[in-house]
Amino acid sequence: MRKTTNIILKNGFHPADPTLTALEEMQLYCAAHPGSPSAVRRPQLLMRRQLWIALLGPSVEEGIIGIGPTVAAALRAFDVQYLAGLHQPAEAIGARRAVRNSKLLKFS
Repeated sequence: MRKTTNIILKNGFHPADPTLTALEEMQLYCAAHPGSPSAVRRPQLLMRRQLWIALLGPSVEEGIIGIGPTVAAALRAFDVQYLAGLHQPAEAIGARRAVRNSKLLKFS
């Protein structure tokens, strides 16, 4: 006869709880990458169909997300998307400035 126990940690999680494992993996990732967007912004972690999703925002449609087969992969993808969003306005401003300057040259 096999003896089973229902151990629950002080934080309310079961020791084999994937949520606890995910939080530990996130802590390890953030400790290894302290200046990353994941470490600074601490996105939510969700699991859907064997994929981890790191989400910052109200929903997948409206937020910044990273998706991967592991927590670390999702956080790396989140960091890439977050940083891409920061650079996008500057690139757009530069493109608008280039168009404006080319119009000024045409009329000079």
